[in-house]
Amino acid sequence: MTRDDALRDALRLAVDPPGGVSVEALRELARDDDATEWDIATTATHLGVNPHTLRYYERIGLIRVARDPAGHRRYDAAAVRRLVFLTRMRTSGMPISDLRHYVELADAGEGTAPERRDMLLEHRDTLRSQIAQLQLALAATEYKIATYRKAPRP
Repeated sequence: MTRDDALRDALRLAVDPPGGVSVEALRELARDDDATEWDIATTATHLGVNPHTLRYYERIGLIRVARDPAGHRRYDAAAVRRLVFLTRMRTSGMPISDLRHYVELADAGEGTAPERRDMLLEHRDTLRSQIAQLQLALAATEYKIATYRKAPRP
């Protein structure tokens, strides 16, 4: 299975949000370009987070970042890909403690892949449940909006 096939499968399993999601958008976010390093401001902008978040992730051991001769952080493509995963998991509500455990497992090597998969399967189940509840809330909201459209204006 190619990377694009895996991305397409992931998209098919997700609920399509307003504005849509595309394989191209995910590929851009994941940064396949291994040749370029970014500073903290560029990385933060790319990820839609505050630079303080990136420093915090580094401080608690979620990410290791190389430094240039002047001591400035330089984010390579692998670091950005990890940060994409971390920021998406945080957006989805995964606790920092679970992210730390996941990163420890990832750093320990391929032998931990089954445990990482189990963590993600559990998180996926939680997300699906939350999405179902949000879809019900959205349906209730849409229903109420529709009833107000029919209401007479004073």
